[in-house]
Amino acid sequence: MMDRREPRFDWGLRVVVREDIFNDGTFPGEPENALLVPANCVGEIVRVGHHEEVNIPVYLVEFSNGRVIGCLENEIFPMGENRP
Repeated sequence: MMDRREPRFDWGLRVVVREDIFNDGTFPGEPENALLVPANCVGEIVRVGHHEEVNIPVYLVEFSNGRVIGCLENEIFPMGENRP
């Protein structure tokens, strides 16, 4: 059993999405490949989960357009930081 990887970000943190996020077929009510959130959209982490199989944190982010989307650490960065 491997040690659980700790999340880099915490709930309540305002973040910016790095690139456009498209529906991969898992977002209900939108066609596959539909643009869900454009690059540089601001959101807030509302929950931090964990993907057990690959041992990575998953962040539920509520974006300014009202959508709540699961994001990985490499898809977001804290608001106010320069884009890494």
